[in-house]
Amino acid sequence: MRNADNSADIDAVLAVLDAHIAALNVSNEDALAATLHFPNYMLTGGALTTWDMPDDYFKDFRARAGGDWHHSSFDEVTVIHAGTDKVHLDVRVNRFRADDSLISQFKTIWVMALIDSKWAAQLRSVFLPN
Repeated sequence: MRNADNSADIDAVLAVLDAHIAALNVSNEDALAATLHFPNYMLTGGALTTWDMPDDYFKDFRARAGGDWHHSSFDEVTVIHAGTDKVHLDVRVNRFRADDSLISQFKTIWVMALIDSKWAAQLRSVFLPN
């Protein structure tokens, strides 16, 4: 999916993804919000969640992740489609406890958008494990 025309865009998007997981893992709400466009959307199990502003995003994440959550990682990041203003990523997410034992692993599609000269996540579609 990478070519000479979109290589810089893909690099920028992957840097945002790295910044997102780094901010999440140190509970830096401002840095996390900087990796998202608002309103921000997540489609899970047929339900669409919308965050109009960053204020409730991290608190809502903590509720979704559960009390045992300590940190997360992304792996198997694959570019599905890439354009000059939007990139689709297929991402496997891992959530861990403090002892590094796995809580859950699931796939998500991330839609990264270039809005007002800023790459950030606009939408995620989450495929939760059965």
